Amino acid sequence: MGVANVRGVTFSDHAHDSHDSAALIPAGSPFTDLADYVALPRVESLTRSADGDRVVLTVATLDADGTGYERALWEVDAAGGGTPRRLTRSAAGESGAAFTGGGTLLFTSSRTGGDGPERDGKPVPQLWAVDAAGGEARPVTALAGGVAGIAATARNTETVVLAADLLPSAATFEDDARLREERAKRKVAAILHEHYPVRVWDHDLGPDEPHLLALDLAALASETATTERGAPDAEDSPAPYPAHLPRPADLTPHPGRSADTAGTALSPDGRTLVAAFRRRQGRGDRFALVAIDVATGAHTTLVDELSTYVENPTVSHDGAWVAYVRSAFSTPAGPADQHLWISRIDGTEAREVAVGWDRWPTEVAFAPDDRSLVVVADDDGRGRIFRVPLDGGDVTALTTDDHAYTQAHVGPDGSVVALRSSWQVAPHPVRVEADGTVTELATPAPPPAPVGAMTDVETVAEDGSRVRGWLLTPPDASPESPAPLLLWIHGGPLNSWNAWSWRWCAQLLVARGYAVLLPDPALSTGYGLEFIARGWNAWGGAPYTDLMAITDAVVARPEIDEGRTAAMGGSFGGYMANWVAGHTDRFRAIVTHASLWALDQFRGTTDGAYYWDEIFDDAGLAANSPHQFVDRISTPLLVIHGDRDYRVPIGEGNRLWAELAQHHADEHGVMPHRYLYFPDENHWVLKPQHAVVWYETVIAFLAQHVLGEQWERPDHLG
Repeated sequence: MGVANVRGVTFSDHAHDSHDSAALIPAGSPFTDLADYVALPRVESLTRSADGDRVVLTVATLDADGTGYERALWEVDAAGGGTPRRLTRSAAGESGAAFTGGGTLLFTSSRTGGDGPERDGKPVPQLWAVDAAGGEARPVTALAGGVAGIAATARNTETVVLAADLLPSAATFEDDARLREERAKRKVAAILHEHYPVRVWDHDLGPDEPHLLALDLAALASETATTERGAPDAEDSPAPYPAHLPRPADLTPHPGRSADTAGTALSPDGRTLVAAFRRRQGRGDRFALVAIDVATGAHTTLVDELSTYVENPTVSHDGAWVAYVRSAFSTPAGPADQHLWISRIDGTEAREVAVGWDRWPTEVAFAPDDRSLVVVADDDGRGRIFRVPLDGGDVTALTTDDHAYTQAHVGPDGSVVALRSSWQVAPHPVRVEADGTVTELATPAPPPAPVGAMTDVETVAEDGSRVRGWLLTPPDASPESPAPLLLWIHGGPLNSWNAWSWRWCAQLLVARGYAVLLPDPALSTGYGLEFIARGWNAWGGAPYTDLMAITDAVVARPEIDEGRTAAMGGSFGGYMANWVAGHTDRFRAIVTHASLWALDQFRGTTDGAYYWDEIFDDAGLAANSPHQFVDRISTPLLVIHGDRDYRVPIGEGNRLWAELAQHHADEHGVMPHRYLYFPDENHWVLKPQHAVVWYETVIAFLAQHVLGEQWERPDHLG
């Protein structure tokens, strides 16, 4: 593939590097209207049957009042032809689909018609099943706390393991129902904690605990035996578990938070569950690999090392081997690498595979012959599928395009069915053959046409490192009509701008005439451990200079207007937006969403404070806190935060706003900054009506300061 170099920017010749000013955004593009955009149907997940013949998608569509999404299951042809067929139609919706070895389709839903209890007048989510031959869905569980999800299914049997929450003092499922009913009647919401942490992302931990429950769905057609936990209680039990349903076996009695796993996998025969369980270490956790005998519930530890994460287990087709990802704890001195390992399913003969391969696996599965692994990993701004031989052979990329692949399911013939996306194309199902040939599958949610071009850009940083990213340009950007530039900084920070995001949709800004730069600075994944280490314990160092270097290179392009630029980011990207604001005045406007502001405060209030011990020492934390540079900020800031954000607590946004007022408000309290606050949103702002408000406000703020337009308060904000 040829490359050209223009004033420090390298770009591939497969991209459109100049733009026809007469080209137009596709007529009726949903990216030109926010209401149309949030109404787009979205493929959220994919599952495949063990025989490889059936593929089922979970598709979300906007509900009637436009304030949420309804989910349904659709079947598509695994070979690439045919017409999508809708399988479910309940008002409550369905999600978390998976197949058993016998072809039974499972999903979770809070639809009516089951035997489970209600919460706030609505059924709680339960497990439902549709037989391989079709027919109506049947309820499989009736748990008072509902089913949190399907943890694992067996390739050759009808065994399934569920994730479900039970109150710690409940001895039976009936006890759990009674205790929940008592708490509800008395309106008790209090939670007593004995360990750290107490919450995560946007929800409280407790009062119930996560459990793993096993079911043999073959028992649906026969009389089912009771198990120790959940055996029928006294005759006056207020909520007896329905006798006609198979009674789950609790594989994790009294788990604490240990069953908040980092991955689970069942052996093909359904007899052994391999799970990455939490083990307490100080105020934090490590993960250990544990095998559970499904029949007896006996636990056998396979791998458990201090200060080590063992995650993402998968079991071979012959049931003899388990593969997993192993990494030591990082320290402020530097990040730890991640490595692929395999061992016998009893933990013996453990060894590393793909030694020296400098990529971090996000998904791992055995190939059909069990002689190699199929692995998904970030790689140079893409999310590729790789083949990793177990005999020490070279790792090879199965996909080589400009897309990211997720939820990869390997079939008996070696083909992979997955979701594929890029910044130009929303997630859609594809089939990848063993030779790398990619075939798009039918979908009930076809991706909308992009509004501009995507170009791979790169430059050289101060220390000689290559820094690259994606540049999206509107169709009329040209030397005669250069486009304003929006630098959009990713979150993480261990992340890469390689896949579509419905929440952070650059196409919406491109449709309004902006060129959008999506760079991967130091700390980004997909470029090796040394690239990550460049920014470790020094977020304000190489990550910042990398961003400025690639911005310098991109604004030198003739179709970009260097005089009209803005920066934006969320989470770690919000941290960087704050750091940028305190260290340069080159941008006309900065949007900072869910941002870290005062690291000393953040360290103790975020939901996982222990993780910060791995990233920063005290000196690094102090030197890299953006709040110390508030007096240097001269660029108008739009601060955005949700009160239900526990990863970056609301105190960060409130303190940022207070200190902006302290240093920049005039005698009348007036300042150029704005604060968009969501009392009932979390780290991302997920409700469709609030996503519209988010973009309306961002677009208006950028239009005022970058385009010189009059400020217009969005109508939805009164």
